[in-house]
Amino acid sequence: MTCRKIWPITFHRGCFQESFPSPRVCRARVFQLQIINYKLPISLLRSLTTRLLYTLPVLWLVVSVVFFLIHLVPGDPIQQMLGEGAGTADLQAARHAYGLDLPLHTQYVRYWKGVLHGDLGQSIRFSDNVGHIVAARYPYTLKLTFASLFVALVLSIPAGIRSAQRRNRWDDRFISFVSLLGLSFPNFALGPILILFFAIKLGWLPVSGSGSLAHFVLPAITMGGALAAILTRMVRTSMLEELSQDYVRTARAKGLPERTVVYKHALRNALIPILTVIGLQFGALLAGAVVTETIFSGPGVGRLMIQAISNRDYYLVQGCILAIGITYLAVNLFTDVLYSVANPRIRQ
Repeated sequence: MTCRKIWPITFHRGCFQESFPSPRVCRARVFQLQIINYKLPISLLRSLTTRLLYTLPVLWLVVSVVFFLIHLVPGDPIQQMLGEGAGTADLQAARHAYGLDLPLHTQYVRYWKGVLHGDLGQSIRFSDNVGHIVAARYPYTLKLTFASLFVALVLSIPAGIRSAQRRNRWDDRFISFVSLLGLSFPNFALGPILILFFAIKLGWLPVSGSGSLAHFVLPAITMGGALAAILTRMVRTSMLEELSQDYVRTARAKGLPERTVVYKHALRNALIPILTVIGLQFGALLAGAVVTETIFSGPGVGRLMIQAISNRDYYLVQGCILAIGITYLAVNLFTDVLYSVANPRIRQ
């Protein structure tokens, strides 16, 4: 049977014995690979659908727990809204208007009926639809979260690779010390220090607001610093494992540049555990937005949720939790897609 050359070779760990040393693959094998590639989108879609069905009960459980816990917190939101001098008739009328005079299980059923119809309820504090309020604040939190993730990736990937390449040398020890310092410094302490130094003393960056890219610099560094420290250690560990593999030595023996060996071949195989950490830590970033937006007075969902909790605004708290939960689940589904992109063997 006539064979043809498949070029260039991509060095993947686990595929070394099959694809190297000979780059010649028979046409029967090529036809088989084409069939597998045709089936990949179907299997990937089925896997994502199954994962989505598994995550829906988690979202229901989180929102349900928040619903019952916030109703158990002492305090009357209607009394707080109308003030201490409000009459009994006014309090009863306001409770009836917001449905707070109904039994707790009836309120729970009505809330989920509204959610399924796209109605998240009426905010007690702002007297507006919760969906409109959350939609107005949500873009800022999303921008801040992705800006923090970008800062973490820009700092951690080069630092982790450098630390792995220079193992047990002075720069490896220095990067390890800096990452340990980043892990030990909480964002509620780092944020005020950055404000005092860069905003007040030097005047380089604004303290609060959301008008331009400069307004996101200090909050993104505050949120992304700890994640950068975690990812630096993760990248270093994964790269040390990959750089000791046979396919890396083979690629170097073939005369490939060191940058190509490290960034194109080794880093791609090392991405799987890194993507796992990123997907898990994205939830920590969303939780960190609550503190960071409060420090920098950012108009986001995190600060809105703090205000809603202070005012016992039940529907608004539940709407914020629901938005954060949906975002976290969507990022985890996207992480599953990135798994198959980073390592095609997972799709098989």
